[in-house]
Amino acid sequence: MATTFAFPGRSLSSGLTRFRHTGLLIAGSILVLLVLAVVFPGLFTGRDPLASDMSDALAAPSVEHIFGTDHLGRDVWSRIVYGARYSILIGVASTVLGVVLGVFFGLIAGVARRRVDEAISRVFDAVGAFPDLLFALMLITLTGPGTGNVIAAIAIASAPRYGRVVRAETLRVRESDYVAQSRLAVASAARRTVRHVLPNALGTVPVLATLGVGTAIIGAAGLSFLGFGPTPPLPEWGSMLSDARQDLRIAWWVGFFPGLFITITVISVSIVGRNLQRRFERRTGA
Repeated sequence: MATTFAFPGRSLSSGLTRFRHTGLLIAGSILVLLVLAVVFPGLFTGRDPLASDMSDALAAPSVEHIFGTDHLGRDVWSRIVYGARYSILIGVASTVLGVVLGVFFGLIAGVARRRVDEAISRVFDAVGAFPDLLFALMLITLTGPGTGNVIAAIAIASAPRYGRVVRAETLRVRESDYVAQSRLAVASAARRTVRHVLPNALGTVPVLATLGVGTAIIGAAGLSFLGFGPTPPLPEWGSMLSDARQDLRIAWWVGFFPGLFITITVISVSIVGRNLQRRFERRTGA
């Protein structure tokens, strides 16, 4: 009678793989639902997030208000659903703008002369010396509150992260054989940059950008918590946390649920981003 032996290492590896796939499926499903909430909030709630009823203020979670109400009697669930539009769009928009700025200046630093490269690199180092949220806070104290200013501040704070990567990849690609051949073919510098350098220098940027969305959402929530985000009474997860501070001892739900959705969103984005990173590393052999 043959005896079958199980190898613990192989079982553990397959278990981790299944766990990763399950986590990715859950995270992806959550992000799909959040995108639907951003585009079609009416699918998830029929209540007006701005409608208040002082007679029903700080009502505990119930069948009528599944996440309770805040100090003005506004439905917390509907404010979370509509708040996704501001929190997630600010995170995505600031990431896209940060990528554009980082790619633009990183590419210039990689192909320009030494003095230009050094100047841009010094700016990257100066901005990157501060945590993103702290630098964004310094910028927004100069520009004032508002959704557009929050997006710009977070984008500028995050741009060096992408710029450094693009600069390093540009320097590497610039010395490759096919770029050298394009020089021999008397191709212009602009044409070489657009046709050969740019596409090959952007390999890791989508992965970094995916991970950066989570950081941007936290930054946006932090700035809104401090009063620099969308103008009240517009619902935004960070501003909801700020409003909840005074009532947390008697109404835990007003702060718990917005914080929970921030956490779930950031973790889901991080899981998807890490999965993309692993796939990119396997593809490139990194």
